[in-house]
Amino acid sequence: MLACGSRILGEWLAAVPSVPVWVLCNWRSGLDFDEAAGAVGGPDRKPRIRPRALVVLGVTAGLAVALDQWVKWLCTEHLTESEPVRVLGGLVYLSLLRNGGAAFTMGAAHTWVFSAITLVVIGWIAWTTRRLRSVPWAVSLGLVLGGALGNLGDRLFRAPGPFQGHVVDMISLFAPYAEKFAVFNVADSCLSVGVALAVLLELTGRQRDGSRAVRKKSAGVAGVGEGGRARGWR
Repeated sequence: MLACGSRILGEWLAAVPSVPVWVLCNWRSGLDFDEAAGAVGGPDRKPRIRPRALVVLGVTAGLAVALDQWVKWLCTEHLTESEPVRVLGGLVYLSLLRNGGAAFTMGAAHTWVFSAITLVVIGWIAWTTRRLRSVPWAVSLGLVLGGALGNLGDRLFRAPGPFQGHVVDMISLFAPYAEKFAVFNVADSCLSVGVALAVLLELTGRQRDGSRAVRKKSAGVAGVGEGGRARGWR
């Protein structure tokens, strides 16, 4: 179901981790990043980039882009826009569609806006890597990055031209050509799963720096002081 709204999540709400999730992070913990670092390791402790997390992010993003482009190539080579292919008894229809907008082709007249939003999201992810130590967060951000790059490649290099290119979609659920839900692609699915994972990580108190937010009533047990953070699942 998440993937069915993939274009909206992918193009307009891909920035969810950058605003609402960050707000949620601070609302839950009541601390900013520097305060959290001081609570765990003292005022002189500074966050360090964790190489393993960066590798996981890069590999996840690379695999997402490669799979997305490979599936798009297969579909453009073997599918015809007027002839959807019924799969899994009608649960999925492979319906080749070139989309200049968001879900249900909304905003097709302003394709360049989606490219600009995607570039902002990519820039935010690059900025986030300065503090990235959590492997689960690396997977989440890698999926978002890979999905964003997959669709950005279409907008840059496909017809009708740079920043105006139409994204190749092909997955339609329950009926062909978005009769039931928006048609989407692998990149949209990666974006949706990445955003959902980011929200889950925040709701469970897992932070991008590898720490874990703890409630004030249990902070003493965690041994980091009231309102602090403890090192958790990375």
